[in-house]
Amino acid sequence: MAKLKITLVKSIIGRPEDQRATVKTLGLKKTNSSVVKEDSPIVMGMIKKVSHLVKVEEA
Repeated sequence: MAKLKITLVKSIIGRPEDQRATVKTLGLKKTNSSVVKEDSPIVMGMIKKVSHLVKVEEA
């Protein structure tokens, strides 16, 4: 499986609660924080939901 580096590039202040929860579930806490996750359908669904807040790269 491929690994994805997910970086939070925009703040979650003022965002709906479901988007905040998705960002926290991905493991992101502060702006510019990054995590490395396995590429799976579940993770891709979370990324799609908050795609306007994160940057995704191959790791």
